[in-house]
Amino acid sequence: MVAARRPRGKPSQPAGDRPLVEAAQADPSKFEALYELYFELVYCFILNRVQDRATAEDLTSEVFHKALANLCTYECRDTPFSAWLFRIAANAIADQFKRANRERYRTDDMPDPLVQEGISSTEMELVERHALLFRLLEKLPEIQRCVIRKRFFEERCIKEIAQLLGKTEGAVKQLQFRALQTLREQMGDRHA
Repeated sequence: MVAARRPRGKPSQPAGDRPLVEAAQADPSKFEALYELYFELVYCFILNRVQDRATAEDLTSEVFHKALANLCTYECRDTPFSAWLFRIAANAIADQFKRANRERYRTDDMPDPLVQEGISSTEMELVERHALLFRLLEKLPEIQRCVIRKRFFEERCIKEIAQLLGKTEGAVKQLQFRALQTLREQMGDRHA
């Protein structure tokens, strides 16, 4: 199974992925290039819908595992490879909601999840902004990146972060402020 990983700086959506797809269809060991290319978009797409990082990582792994297993059935047409991945992701999200709801509802009482196969331009823009944010986060100094992860991803309080890092609360607040200021400036420059 393809393991989930944290996003790194990669292009958001390539123009011509057909050669990569054909190469991976001929030799599955070349699927890694597609994985690296589309990981951020798929991860952000899923995270935006499930709102839980661990679940998003598991589902992202599942999407790429299914894509690799079914790559021979994919046909290069006018739609990009990412659309196929998003369809797999939407189905994985729907399956996850069904599994979670089975415990609460009987199957015939379960509401249908509202998952669209297509993605609106607004949703794609949001996914791309999240991917950009992850790339910019990786460029921060290690200590700032650590504070941001602990504060916003792990949802820890300033006091707890200060204790974990052996710093004062004021120092942690300053690190957080500088990191957020840098991210805002860089996000603003790119999405003015």
